[in-house]
Amino acid sequence: MANSTPHDLATLVHNKLRLTKVKATLPDIKVMEDLFDCLYYASMCKEESELIKVTVTFIDPENPDPVPPRYIVAERWSCIEFDHRIAMTTKSLSKLSKAADPASSSLAVYYDEQGSIFIWGMIDQAVHYQNFLNYESETGSEQPGLFQVSVSDIGTLNVLFDYELLATLKQNILVKRYLDVLTIGPISKILKKNADFLKFAVREYIEQVHPSELYADWENFLDGLWIQTFSRLLLRIQNYQHGGALLIADDSADLDVKYKIHYERLTLAMVSYAKAAIDNYVVQRVIETDLQHGKRSVSKALYLHEASSFYHKNGTADEIKGAISFIASQTCVDGVVLFNRSMVSNGFGAVLRAKKMPRKIYVSTTATAAPKSLEVHDPKHYGTRHRSMIAYCWSHPSALGLVISQDGDIRAFSKIDDKLIMWENIKTQQYMTGKSQKQNNKQ
Repeated sequence: MANSTPHDLATLVHNKLRLTKVKATLPDIKVMEDLFDCLYYASMCKEESELIKVTVTFIDPENPDPVPPRYIVAERWSCIEFDHRIAMTTKSLSKLSKAADPASSSLAVYYDEQGSIFIWGMIDQAVHYQNFLNYESETGSEQPGLFQVSVSDIGTLNVLFDYELLATLKQNILVKRYLDVLTIGPISKILKKNADFLKFAVREYIEQVHPSELYADWENFLDGLWIQTFSRLLLRIQNYQHGGALLIADDSADLDVKYKIHYERLTLAMVSYAKAAIDNYVVQRVIETDLQHGKRSVSKALYLHEASSFYHKNGTADEIKGAISFIASQTCVDGVVLFNRSMVSNGFGAVLRAKKMPRKIYVSTTATAAPKSLEVHDPKHYGTRHRSMIAYCWSHPSALGLVISQDGDIRAFSKIDDKLIMWENIKTQQYMTGKSQKQNNKQ
């Protein structure tokens, strides 16, 4: 929705929260409008010459933890109260934001009987929440308060309810949802096809080392590993705030690669991680079965096997993280980072030489690019980086291109049939709906 305001965001979030049927009392719409107004204007302020980045949690100081879980994990959040309440203003937010890095903490806010909003404390352990959203952790505990709002850029507010992204206001654009193109639709199909190298290696390993395991039971896990790794790469590039571009292509036609390399460590690390994960799962299942059948001890060999597979799994997870950082940093050089179909990096600083442009492109409002969701746009309205990617993907139908803007926006390009399709507002973090959260907890 174009030409939107913080009031439009407040209305949308208020309606969505009513539909979730939360047990907590919803604030009046006026309170939410004041909250989003203050955060919106704070996003345009500077503190010590730096733009404001902060997260606030809307949480009742009289009852901050109404339904604690039966088992409380060590890394669970806690509230640290100030000795007095602070009126929430752009100035107080700017000052406190320096002590509340969104990667590690958030500010606790609420309202009084007159509807005035105040800051009453801070919440710790946010690093685990961020790690889960960024696929750096396999688990995440429940989140405090009614909802969270993060200021990530000038005029940009993200509203989250637990692990669900309710809405985003980006300057004057209200984004109601992000497209999950990495798991659904044509782009997902391309990426999963690219995972054939990983799947072939793991299938062979299962047949040789774990013949009792069914490969089909692991295929979804491998698809998820591939997609999550790609998502983490995009997130890492976004964090540089430099902008960049990735191209997955079959050949080097119409490409001038300034820095040619052959870096396959990311792919090989994913193979090693998958093997270690399977080893660890199988040996854990053997131990559990033995104990269920009355065995009172675990053999030394079985224990050592379980420990070594666990440490190997963690070690290869760190290797993947390091390989992602290595590749992401290359986008800080002007030009495109080039991959083959197996996610092997073949160079960076590449210039796209294709010149032929389509007369029009189609922007898809759905991940599946259904015909009814396509909107016609003029490619000349986009910048040089986008136009060069459009021209290349138009001339090379099997290519997949992604452009990351300095402000963090990600756009994907691919030629489907006779149309050049562009997707924007792409979901990269591990946001989950309430339904998927319940399914995840059961697993």
